Amino acid sequence: MKKKDFYFILGLTLLMGVLWIAGELVMGLWIAVVPRTHLVWTVGIVVVTLAISVWHAMLEDESDLDDPKKAKYHKKVNKRKSKTKKKKK
Repeated sequence: MKKKDFYFILGLTLLMGVLWIAGELVMGLWIAVVPRTHLVWTVGIVVVTLAISVWHAMLEDESDLDDPKKAKYHKKVNKRKSKTKKKKK
């Protein structure tokens, strides 16, 4: 697992945890709901969290598709081009 994937999942989990707690507080303090609503809310939060996590995992990272040698070559060529443009000015 890459570092950015770990931080995405950690952030998503924290966000959904805060959202779940906020929903529970609203349902417990201000809105009178039947007890089954708390279960539906919890299951809904877990399902949405898992769906977003799976969707993010299925996205292809463009950097993985590049050949490292080609990427190094393009970086070097772009560096040369930017130097020649600066010299012309």
